[in-house]
Amino acid sequence: MTFNAAFWLSLILAAAGCTGLVLAGRGMWQGWAIGLAVQPVWAAFAIVTKGYGLLLTCLMYGTVYAQNLLRWRRSATAQEGLALTTEG
Repeated sequence: MTFNAAFWLSLILAAAGCTGLVLAGRGMWQGWAIGLAVQPVWAAFAIVTKGYGLLLTCLMYGTVYAQNLLRWRRSATAQEGLALTTEG
């Protein structure tokens, strides 16, 4: 079996996506940011390899990653503000 560049890139992208999910599962907003950041690369991969169905998943995953990133960052900001008001 021959492994081409597309094979290795798909493994790297999958590893990045899994890393993002693990971090998000640990309560780290950076996990959602990693997942979101990888979506344009997945989209380019889909176009180059003619795997156009992946474009739909990129859009869907990107939307979920963006929503969760914004939600988690807003929550963290609100908690920081709450901590400041209770300390002072």
